[in-house]
Amino acid sequence: MTDGRKARTDRTGLGLVFDEVPELYDRVRPGYPDELFADLSAITGLGEGSSVLEVGCGTGQATRSLAALGCSVTAVEPGPGMAALARRRLAALGADVGIETSTFEEWDDRGRRFDVLVAAASWHWVDPAIGWPRAHGVLRPGGWAALLGHVVVRRPGEAEVYAETAALHERFAPGNPDWGRPPLEEDVRATTEGWGLVEDPGGLFGPTTVRWYPAVQWFDGNGFADLLRSQSPYRRLDPAVREPLLDAVAEHVRTRMGDRAARRCLGVLRVGQRSG
Repeated sequence: MTDGRKARTDRTGLGLVFDEVPELYDRVRPGYPDELFADLSAITGLGEGSSVLEVGCGTGQATRSLAALGCSVTAVEPGPGMAALARRRLAALGADVGIETSTFEEWDDRGRRFDVLVAAASWHWVDPAIGWPRAHGVLRPGGWAALLGHVVVRRPGEAEVYAETAALHERFAPGNPDWGRPPLEEDVRATTEGWGLVEDPGGLFGPTTVRWYPAVQWFDGNGFADLLRSQSPYRRLDPAVREPLLDAVAEHVRTRMGDRAARRCLGVLRVGQRSG
């Protein structure tokens, strides 16, 4: 297997770890504020009758908001469990949404073209060498790509649960680079352009518009452990390591933090127009 093919396989495999726990994912992961979708609509002209391709719809959190704008949504989701839950969630809305189970790289577009491509916390699972050209190709001239996500942040002087539990992470899973401390909120907010941590599309898309949306989630010990249980760094741990670690984290939040932990994050919208 070539290095490029192996990287694509590894990326897809890691992305599918969420399919092990779709109900948990849907319950604990933060959604996106109405203000974000209002901004997306204002920037791109998205609205009643617009055609949207959503890449990696998960359990349909962003899909529901797109459908509420009156858009016709085609959603692509590689995880069969996630896709099934999204279909159940969306069926009650009577929305114009079709969910197709596939990776974006292998998805058959059948010649369809769209006004806007949206990826909510999913684009980093797509092979950029394939994903960006495909995104350009399936959009109509003048179309837009929009990447949605969340960045966990901290503020100076605030008790911060990731720092509080760093010693536990090191004890149960030593040397793991994913147990880093969140960046400062002011440093993140200073980023006003670009596509974030994913690879740049080069000349396929024009300059980005970046908007930030502050939010705080509050958890008790068990709830915070469940949040971590839904995230890829923890899903890919051996359960014999993951579960004792998360039990210890939950106990720390209960006994050392008053059973109340804040997770401060910034929702983010990055939008760029198709070139050419």
